[in-house]
Amino acid sequence: MQTTYKTPPGPGRQSRCMSTRFDTKIAVLLREDLEPWQRLNVTAFLVSGLGTQVPEVVGEPYEDADGVPYLPMFRQPVLVFQGTKEVLGAAHARALSRALPRAVFTSDLFATGHDEANRAAVRSVGTAGLDLVGLSLHGPRNAVDKVLKGARMHP
Repeated sequence: MQTTYKTPPGPGRQSRCMSTRFDTKIAVLLREDLEPWQRLNVTAFLVSGLGTQVPEVVGEPYEDADGVPYLPMFRQPVLVFQGTKEVLGAAHARALSRALPRAVFTSDLFATGHDEANRAAVRSVGTAGLDLVGLSLHGPRNAVDKVLKGARMHP
């Protein structure tokens, strides 16, 4: 993790905000034809598994000024990308070849109602036949960038 300092925009400002550059990246790649509610739902489901398999991405619990506790969140930003079905398939193959921690969301999961049915839906289809609508991954920045080749930042 590297720390850099950036000067906020605006004339006469003398304070500096600190920006952290992480050695790793958390990324979500969504198929570009999803409805807005699907994009949000898929993103939430995809990132939910990362903290269980990569515990170092989770920070410390939060607490407000009144002492009310809140759950911990990721230590670093989650970058959301989009691409075509083909871009998503290629990214999935690259993530597998690099053995990066990953989660998948297939179109079949929109028709299921609980975790057991979700896992059964994914288990029923071979890797090459998965109708992917989303992929999340974590790894070294350069490896994640290579996996996401052809994708673009979500607007």
